Amino acid sequence: MSVQPTNPPTDPSPASSPLSIAILDDYLSIAPSFFAHIPHLTIHAYPSTLHPSSLPALTSRLHPYTIISTMRERTPFPATLLSSLPNLRLLLTTGTRNASFDLPTASSLGITVAGTTGAGPSGPSPALDDLPPPPPPGFDATTQQTWALILALANHIPRDDTAFRSGAWQTGFNTGLAGKVLGIVGLGRLGARVAKIGTAFGMHVVAWSASLTQASADAQAQAAGVPAGTFRAVGKEELFRAADVVSLHLVLGERSRGVVGEAELRAMKRSAVLVNTARAGLVDEAALLGVMREGAIEGVGLDVWWEEPVGEGSVWRTERWGEEGRSVLVGSPHMGYVEEGGMKRWYAEQAENVERWVRGEEVRNRIV
Repeated sequence: MSVQPTNPPTDPSPASSPLSIAILDDYLSIAPSFFAHIPHLTIHAYPSTLHPSSLPALTSRLHPYTIISTMRERTPFPATLLSSLPNLRLLLTTGTRNASFDLPTASSLGITVAGTTGAGPSGPSPALDDLPPPPPPGFDATTQQTWALILALANHIPRDDTAFRSGAWQTGFNTGLAGKVLGIVGLGRLGARVAKIGTAFGMHVVAWSASLTQASADAQAQAAGVPAGTFRAVGKEELFRAADVVSLHLVLGERSRGVVGEAELRAMKRSAVLVNTARAGLVDEAALLGVMREGAIEGVGLDVWWEEPVGEGSVWRTERWGEEGRSVLVGSPHMGYVEEGGMKRWYAEQAENVERWVRGEEVRNRIV
């Protein structure tokens, strides 16, 4: 076994190492140790993400490998890429679905695709000895990230931290949440968890999705441990007009892409904030930039972006948000799932699947 986590060769020879794995987009460089115990496995780690449009570069990088480990949707695998990787036989992702994979093409090419649940491997893993067990049911890192952004906007944490370090004291008001309206776009498992926490702050919860009824909103409320009627199903326009905080929790698909556009953003109160920890494609980027440059809403909290990683020259990094009449921006680098225990359990599950696949056994959490 050889581990080369940095500066791997561009085209290592598969002939000299028929069992080889490419680990993609492991920004924190934690993955190789989870695969290191597997006999005769050559490991190359590529922590820098190549843009999906760079098909020749991606093909050159990945062509030799029999196994590829991916992290979420950081590198898409469309049909054009999969068809250019004749050595690929096992494609690993995290989570139980990955919308950026062309699964029919993978199936037609005989590529096994397997995911993870976050519960950890079925047997012991030395790399997990020092970690706590998974969180109890009903708790997750994305909900925590959502509320970190909401509270950062309401209590102006980034502004006050900067002011404090420069010697200033009390430069503005916080925004109280009690009695305000929390609008949940997508009242599924995550949306309901975020909504329940809103009630602890004394907020009124309204929710919308294309298929949401009051009966299903009541069912979600009761499943979350609050009384039926706590979450009120409303129309889309009403939600954006009424909410002081809008939080997005839809799955990205053809029906939901761009579901928050110019009309929805213009309907929001001047004092309202928008938070997105789901997928960037739910929001029309150009419309959001226009609204924020005018200061038409108070602020935006984003954990997901239209291109990831966000480039150094991106307007999201360079524009002076919160100044000269622009809306405030609180941004984070897609941290809604980057919790230490969860990330390491995912890689331990992937490593177990490599071992099972090598032995000719059925992989766990098979997608294709």
